[in-house]
Amino acid sequence: MNAIAPAPNLRGDYAAAAPDYTLPQRHAAIPPADHATWRELHRRQSALFPRHAARASRDGLALLDCADGVPDLARASAALGARTGWSLVAVPGLIPEDAFFAHLAARRFPVTHWIRRPEEMDYLEEPDIFHDFLGHVPLLAHPDFADFLQGYGAHGAFAQRHGALRPMARLYWHMVEFGLIREEGGVRAYGAGILSSAAETVFATESAVPRLRFDAARVLRTEYRIDDLQPLYFVIEHYRELFALLDGLEGALLAARDAPPIPVGAVLPTDTRI
Repeated sequence: MNAIAPAPNLRGDYAAAAPDYTLPQRHAAIPPADHATWRELHRRQSALFPRHAARASRDGLALLDCADGVPDLARASAALGARTGWSLVAVPGLIPEDAFFAHLAARRFPVTHWIRRPEEMDYLEEPDIFHDFLGHVPLLAHPDFADFLQGYGAHGAFAQRHGALRPMARLYWHMVEFGLIREEGGVRAYGAGILSSAAETVFATESAVPRLRFDAARVLRTEYRIDDLQPLYFVIEHYRELFALLDGLEGALLAARDAPPIPVGAVLPTDTRI
């Protein structure tokens, strides 16, 4: 989840942010070197999309037309707003859960305003604009996923009040950051953590790693790791499955809160492999 209490070692300019953690993008002031970094990252990753990315991610990326440099969030917001009513807001980086949920509930997606350094092309610890934009934003043009993400954010206050943030984070991690969908005769990636990583894009869709049929209760209890390729992935058949779980999510969050977590990478006898 792109949400955490800001810490002194985080890279973004939190002092310049408004109370809701937004700040101006100032697209015209972005240095040419940052645009060059974006173009190289976009070139490498978009080349993998035809074979590995979900149709909705490919279509959304084509709509956004962002190959030439760091995207202008205002321009992208206009395109998304016409499709699904979403807009983008620039933020310093990771932001607190309450601010993050509030933005999603209002159909605003927080996008980190800075881009990684050239020596970080393959890995960095914090999400940057490449991860947030190329990974997350294209899917906001798909109505079913867009509605799910807004509903997810609307449940954030409930999760905070009832101590169920951990199940909420698991849902976001497995199904927003690392989700797969079955389509076009195979398994394709739509999760942002996959599609913003060249290594994970191929690994998630082509390796022998366990890929399990999506089950909401299972996902809400399943722990994850943040420092390596994922040891398993969950697969949906359609984004409507994610939207459907919002009906009854409060009860499911409480049940997952009170149940023992499922260890990282564990495959259960009740799981259905894809």
